[in-house]
Amino acid sequence: MKISRRSFLAGVAAAGAAAAVPKGSAAWTASKEGTLATFIDLTLCDGCPDRETPACVSACRTKNAERFPEPDPKMLKDYWPQPVHEDWSSKRDLKTRLTPYNWTFVQKVTVEHQGKTRSVAIPRRCMHCDNPPCVKLCPFGTLKQDKSGATWIDPAACFGGAKCRTVCPWNVPQRQAGVGIYTYLDPLPVGGGVMYKCDLCRDSLAEGKDPACMIACPKKAMGIGPRKEIFAMANKRAEEIGGHLYGLHEHGGTSTVYISAVPFELLDKAIVDSSDGPSRAMRLHPPENMVEKHSNLAKAALVAPIAGIVGAFAATVARKEKGDE
Repeated sequence: MKISRRSFLAGVAAAGAAAAVPKGSAAWTASKEGTLATFIDLTLCDGCPDRETPACVSACRTKNAERFPEPDPKMLKDYWPQPVHEDWSSKRDLKTRLTPYNWTFVQKVTVEHQGKTRSVAIPRRCMHCDNPPCVKLCPFGTLKQDKSGATWIDPAACFGGAKCRTVCPWNVPQRQAGVGIYTYLDPLPVGGGVMYKCDLCRDSLAEGKDPACMIACPKKAMGIGPRKEIFAMANKRAEEIGGHLYGLHEHGGTSTVYISAVPFELLDKAIVDSSDGPSRAMRLHPPENMVEKHSNLAKAALVAPIAGIVGAFAATVARKEKGDE
C-alpha cells in the first residue's frame, strides 16, 4: 500500500507541528536499579549437536517470525550514491550469522587451552549495552532503551540508514531493503529499509516472562534476572571454575555477561581465524568506545527535530493503513 498525496501532505503537516513542540532532553539516563542482566555460560552450552538448529536459534526465529520483513520487490533500490542494497529475503534460512531474519546464532570454534583441544559453542546476539551508541547516535530516534535495559528498534520510524550498525562495537543490527517508512515516499530514487536485531523479547519481559531463547535452552546455559544478582552469580561461577567473564566492562559495560573456562582472547582469535577476516567476524574483543569515537552527539542533537518529524509521519502512515483517511 502506498500513501496518497493527500495523506502524505497530512503527514508532513503533523510532522511540522510535532517538531515545533519543545522537547526535553533526548538523552536517556539509565538507573541501574531494577534493570535486568543476562548470562550466557559457555561451559554449559554445547551448541545442541543433536539438533539441526540450536534450540535458542529456533525459538528466536519462531517467536519473531511475524515481525520479519516482507520486502516489496519494486522497492529494492540501491542506497544512492552506492550501487548496492541489502536484500536478505532469499537467505531467510541462513542461521550461521545475524540477518534481518535471524537475530541470534551460535558460533562454534576449536581452541587449544591448557594442553587440551576444546570445542566451544558461543550464542551471539545483541549485547544490550549500558550506554548504547546506537540509541545515542541514531539521528531519527529510532533506537530506544527500555528501563529493563533492553535496546530495540522501532520499525515504524526506521529509514535503514545503518548508523546503528556503524557505531555498534559488534555490528549487530542488520538491514533489509524494500521495507519501511521510506517506501511511502516513492518515487524517490534512493533506497532505504529497516534495521533488525534482538530486542530481548521485550514484549515477554513486560509480561514477566523470560526471552524465548532462554526458555528453550536445554542446558540452561543462559538466563536473566536482576542485574546485581546475575553479575554476582557470574563472578562466583568464574571463581569456581577459574574462568573468565566478558561483558561486565567491555564497551563501558553491557547487560550481557559471558562465562567461559577459556580466555576470551583465545576465543576471539579462533573466531577471526575461522572467518574470512576480522571485518566479517562478530568478535569477542575489547571494543572501542563508539560513543566517544563518534563524538557527534552535538550534531545528533541538532537533528533531534528530525526524530519528531519521522515519528509524526510514521504515526500518520499507521493511521492511513488502518483506513482512517
